[in-house]
Amino acid sequence: MTAPLQAAPIRPYRSGDLASLYEICLRTGWHGEDATAHHADPRLLGDVYAAPYAALEPALVFVAEDASGVVGYVLGTADSVRYAQACERHWWPALRRRHALPDPDDERGDAALVRVIHQGLPTDLPFLADHPAHLHIDLLPRGQGQGLGRALMTRFMQALRERGVPGVHLGVSAHNPRAIAFYERYGFSTLETHPWGRWMGLRLAG
Repeated sequence: MTAPLQAAPIRPYRSGDLASLYEICLRTGWHGEDATAHHADPRLLGDVYAAPYAALEPALVFVAEDASGVVGYVLGTADSVRYAQACERHWWPALRRRHALPDPDDERGDAALVRVIHQGLPTDLPFLADHPAHLHIDLLPRGQGQGLGRALMTRFMQALRERGVPGVHLGVSAHNPRAIAFYERYGFSTLETHPWGRWMGLRLAG
């Protein structure tokens, strides 16, 4: 008889997890699917959506780990405006020197990420007063369907509540209906809808 699967433990991020963050970000970065074929530079997705959180707000990075290693993560910030300012000071400058702003007609995946690096993160979203935190969560296929996504989210929300954060938001692609359904089941509602997808939010207090 096959032994039952053991639930992967959720634990705080450690510096040795950084390579796993990069790998998971790439392997889930195409609307929830593997983005490897869409990016010539395999580090760019992690440079934008994973590594800066580990560098600038490591206390809000949590990972799920199974027998094969880190299988997923949740990471983010309690204050999106403060985080954007920290990126401007400590994260984007080196990447901007490394990656020139691409031609406006360049539609490659790498070009879109380099534009994010040069533009920085938005700080004028109308819902930031009520939802100042934001997050990213990704799980490799072997970790999906086991309740790990909910466990990661619950750990992250607990950390936000301990900090007195009133609400959290996230962006989700219109081409990732599974993610949208997951967030809705967790209690998120749509804040804004755009051609690329939607901003969703969850109130934590007030």
